[in-house]
Amino acid sequence: MRVSVVQMSPTADKMENIAQASRLIAGAVAGERPDLVALPEIWTCLGGTREQKFAAAEALPEPGGTGGAAYEFLRRMAVTNNIHVHGGSIGELSGGRLYNTSLVFAPSGRELARYRKIHLFDITTPDGTGYRESETYGAGEQVVTCDIGDLKVGLAICYDVRFPELFLALRRRHVDLIMLPAAFTLQTGKDHWEVLLRARAIETQTWLAAPACTGPHVGAKGDTRFTYGHSMIVDPWGHVVARASDGLGWTTAAIDKARITRVRADMPVLEHRRLA
Repeated sequence: MRVSVVQMSPTADKMENIAQASRLIAGAVAGERPDLVALPEIWTCLGGTREQKFAAAEALPEPGGTGGAAYEFLRRMAVTNNIHVHGGSIGELSGGRLYNTSLVFAPSGRELARYRKIHLFDITTPDGTGYRESETYGAGEQVVTCDIGDLKVGLAICYDVRFPELFLALRRRHVDLIMLPAAFTLQTGKDHWEVLLRARAIETQTWLAAPACTGPHVGAKGDTRFTYGHSMIVDPWGHVVARASDGLGWTTAAIDKARITRVRADMPVLEHRRLA
């Protein structure tokens, strides 16, 4: 299966972001002919005020129902291009709360999975910038997988990458590929992004695909903040097999299930676990 991870530079303007995503998906499909295209974290509204985040969020429909602009855009991209689409994550409005939620669609337009980000980004970066995701978003509770073609795929989002117990739970569900859309900060990304992605791939002996946001956006207080970009795909041995540079674009790799089988047979770490 060929997977393309799309790198975006979103703002708080939802419709402009949808237009940007549409152009990038079209370019990736035309140039790479992927079976699966994935967008980054919270690409519909990055930055902006709390009010803008709520305005951009969407209540997700019941199975077979009609969703909001971003939901229907993702479904349309899957159907029009005859591909699977991992919708990165969008703001989900439910019960008066927001959730940072991933959606996956089949080429038929059927929704295959939705995952709410479990670990919320409440930290202070080395330059003193504070992030309090829990002030706006609620936390998910469920470990989620779905089938895409002949691959079992596990879902995670951004800050989740720092919590190996989630990835162990996905490994125990026999996933072949883990999707990790992100909006990693420049401050943390330059030191930790690649290290963490490779570590999680090595630990789980699983392919890992990470589409990311890049460049500046305006925070809730009018301050300019920067995301790191460098979207990448990592193989089960921890090799980075595809990497985006700075700016808008995409990168693509073929997911080889035989590579998983060889790595796990040669080093059966899951069978060797003594703790947890």
